[in-house]
Amino acid sequence: MNIEQSFEPGEVVYIIIRNPHAQGVANVQQAAVVRHPEDSNKIALFVHDHYYPLSNEVAIFPTEEAAEMAYHEAFGSVDGEYYG
Repeated sequence: MNIEQSFEPGEVVYIIIRNPHAQGVANVQQAAVVRHPEDSNKIALFVHDHYYPLSNEVAIFPTEEAAEMAYHEAFGSVDGEYYG
């Protein structure tokens, strides 16, 4: 199944995104599903003033709670684990 078939323009989703300046930092971010500005036949994620193609490489969640659960499974909790 094509990932684009799972989403419609106008939907709000949540993704886990890495900080491009510090790859060890990731967070849950709200994103909008929109028509791609260069190809109206495709949809993209719009977040931080940038368009990102939808692909199976992006972890997309329908709710913030689902994204937070996946984040904690992947990265653990930072409570009491900060060394800096």
